[in-house]
Amino acid sequence: MAIAFRKMHGLGNDFVVIDARDQSLALDDGLARRIADRRTGIGCDQLIVIEPPRAGLADAFMRIRNADGGEVEACGNAARCVASLLMAEKGRDHAVIETVVGLLDAEAAADGRVAVDMGPAKLDWRDIPLAEPKDTLHLGIHLGQLSDPVGVNMGNPHAVFFVADAEAVDLAALGPPLERHKLFPARANIEVAQVKSPTEIRMRVWERGVGITRACGTGACATLVAAVRRGLVERRVIVVLDGGALEIEWLKDGHVIMTGPVATAFTGTFDIQHAA
Repeated sequence: MAIAFRKMHGLGNDFVVIDARDQSLALDDGLARRIADRRTGIGCDQLIVIEPPRAGLADAFMRIRNADGGEVEACGNAARCVASLLMAEKGRDHAVIETVVGLLDAEAAADGRVAVDMGPAKLDWRDIPLAEPKDTLHLGIHLGQLSDPVGVNMGNPHAVFFVADAEAVDLAALGPPLERHKLFPARANIEVAQVKSPTEIRMRVWERGVGITRACGTGACATLVAAVRRGLVERRVIVVLDGGALEIEWLKDGHVIMTGPVATAFTGTFDIQHAA
């Protein structure tokens, strides 16, 4: 059976997007890994499946699998991509996306960008989640060049390390053990952040189940929240990632708004029997 897909990305964080609203798709961890494989599959950081909504307010349900095949709760760059498809399909400037952790409101922004309300930042140690009670403003982890991160949950767990020079951090070496640190029972996304000014942060990311990616929307949101909690920046900043810049704002009600570009690289089909 031929399955249609779109290859999309947000600042180089790339996705295979499959619309399964009108067709059933038997997708397990192994098949997801094979599709995501950059040598023998299509290749992506995350596999995104658009499904019929469960909630009455939503336009569609977004299911997310990392390159390692595991299902995850949130992906900000993918949310922008899916929102852009839904808005174009319905001919309007607003869309509501359902995920396993709740509803995301999205709307069209200037210059073809998309803004998504990523929901409230969660800061309690139980919500990160952590394996034991901790002050999430100072997790007390130390490894190599990195020490004392801030814990934030943006639908998925993040540990944000502040550094003098984000480019100098050996993230390929430090990311894997930190992702699987014993403090993180669900593993964690690892960010290294350099505050350039009260309105600009340079950030790099190791995504759990993927590795180093060019951008991470939830990671950018978590980084702003962490920086505000540490008193380092204003509540609205530009976060500069390897793939480009996102505008992030932490509202007084706790919600975090992420605004950035989306792009379609190409479309195609694959034979699910051969992929399996």
